[in-house]
Amino acid sequence: MFSGWFRRACYESCSLKFFDGQTGQIIDANPYILELLGRPHAEVLGQEVWQIGVFADATTSHAVIAELRTQGYVRYDDLPLESKTGLRRDGEVVANVYQENGHRVLQCNIRDITERKATLLALRQSEEKLRVADRTKDEFLATLAHELRNPLAPVRNSLELLKWESNNPELLKQARETMERQIGHMVRLIDDLMDVSRISSNKLELKKERIELASIIHHAEEACQPYLERDKHEFVLNLPTEPIHLHGDPTRLAQVIGNLLTNACKYSEPGGNIALNVERQEAEVKISIKDTGIGIPSEMLNKVFDMFTQIDKSLERSDGGLGIGLSLVKRLVELHGGTVTANSEGLGHGSEFTVLLPCESQQTRIEPFVQTPAVAPAKSSSRRILVVDDNRDSATTLALLLKMTGDETKTAFDGMEAIATAEKFQPDAILLDIGLPKMNGHDTCSAIRSQAWGKDMLIIALTGWGQEEDRRKTADAGFDNHLVKPVDFMALNKLLSESKSNAFS
Repeated sequence: MFSGWFRRACYESCSLKFFDGQTGQIIDANPYILELLGRPHAEVLGQEVWQIGVFADATTSHAVIAELRTQGYVRYDDLPLESKTGLRRDGEVVANVYQENGHRVLQCNIRDITERKATLLALRQSEEKLRVADRTKDEFLATLAHELRNPLAPVRNSLELLKWESNNPELLKQARETMERQIGHMVRLIDDLMDVSRISSNKLELKKERIELASIIHHAEEACQPYLERDKHEFVLNLPTEPIHLHGDPTRLAQVIGNLLTNACKYSEPGGNIALNVERQEAEVKISIKDTGIGIPSEMLNKVFDMFTQIDKSLERSDGGLGIGLSLVKRLVELHGGTVTANSEGLGHGSEFTVLLPCESQQTRIEPFVQTPAVAPAKSSSRRILVVDDNRDSATTLALLLKMTGDETKTAFDGMEAIATAEKFQPDAILLDIGLPKMNGHDTCSAIRSQAWGKDMLIIALTGWGQEEDRRKTADAGFDNHLVKPVDFMALNKLLSESKSNAFS
């Protein structure tokens, strides 16, 4: 018994019959000829197949019929058809010879495969996209490993120096500064990854305020100073004399300018020229960053803002990054209602990135955005602090730092131990990791909150999980605050000191 699909395929084919004569005129056709080629049954009769759009011309039609007479069977898996109205379709044609009422008859069955062909094409394109995505993922993971190993190498070297040259103050200072710089690089790298993830899932919230643009640019310039000094680039900054104010997130806009400046430094040979120009254009401000670096090939100009795209992947350029900086720039600029474009005359001719942002047309005086300078943490009056982390090195080193500021500390390495230690130690504050053995941080916090002695205790999540959903979960579990590793110690110390939940004495 034929399946339903097979019967439907046979019935819905356009069937044509013609005598085995010299001309091959059609003597019969089923109703689907009208649906496929837009020609009524009566109009088809007496015509040759090429005249109704099945074959391109009479010569092709006669050649097919001649082959059919000789071979008894002809098949075309993909034949272009054209309806009376000029509609192009794709057909599968099968023709054979048989006897009917003593006559030798040629029959041609045509099936419309337009949709099937389009589906197969879509599947092939989807398969190719998956292959490209898989290849891109592999390249990204390899680049990520490279970018993380790069700063880890000087950190490890500095630790060895500290081990063997502990009595050399100048060397200790150099090793400490190196580790601070390289760890900062890793933190920024991870922050960029998290920012891209937040933007992609529409979870990044801008903290907009009225700001003065020059202060943002100076802040970004300061952050890029190590790159400028390292390669001895000449940097020129052109700012208008009048202040330009706009409504935006100062941290994110400094990140945009900083990323573009960092790119200009990375992709310029030592001693290159980098210029940042700011120009007011009525209700918007134009910020352009131009360099004399390697430039951008014309075919890459429309791709430089795509995720994981890198212009130069050669081994000679070791600090090319992950290929997410420009993608992040584009998305942050768009969230501010602006645009960013790239321009270059090609490889070896430098590049220019232009950011357009809406700004205020009326100018009034406003306090500039200034980064608070770092100061050493002050000695605190003794606070009892419990540090909970299954990474013993992390818990122990943080406890030692807190002791140096005058705190009394205890450590625990799993959720059950944390509850027992907290009940006995009665800490003023708990720094609690989330991913813990025996009992996770959420359940540990809830368990402590359920006890009379733990209801008013300051509990801060100190974790590697930093998405908005992670913060919501910690709030629901009863945490007072949520900090993401690696935490800035001075910021942590300030938070502990200013907590309204604890009047440390």
